Amino acid sequence: MTDTTYVQKACAYITRGTGELLVFEGPGHDGLQIPKGTLEAGESPREALFREVLEESGLGTLNGTRHLTTDVWTRREEPPKRYVRHFFHATVHEPRDRWTHTVTDGGEEHGAEFEFRWVRPPTAREFALDLDEYVGLLPTIAGPDTVASASD
Repeated sequence: MTDTTYVQKACAYITRGTGELLVFEGPGHDGLQIPKGTLEAGESPREALFREVLEESGLGTLNGTRHLTTDVWTRREEPPKRYVRHFFHATVHEPRDRWTHTVTDGGEEHGAEFEFRWVRPPTAREFALDLDEYVGLLPTIAGPDTVASASD
């Protein structure tokens, strides 16, 4: 029997005042993604969240950050690999509708470009790695001044 590998991940649902969710596509996965990443040695899920969001998106300020849930998700059956995913919600004040951020941390994703945009949840688009599993836990924003993403 093969030992199961467990990898700790921090996942960020980031929304802005209009209720839109920050997403990107690729590299390496089909479907929408959210900022996320693997915890480093001695790092808490919350610390990893802030580090990963900054590395992948360039966003350095998150407001009202709260833990939503933690699950165990099967990445593959053989050899067994499971992700222990810690989902957080945070808000930002971000006027840009789209931007590209290049990772410059010197790590595995150094030089990778992430093209970010906002979508109105729930979206009919598929999320990679079942990352949309807990979008329903996000607060909903409703009102006459809400604007849906034109690209959704």
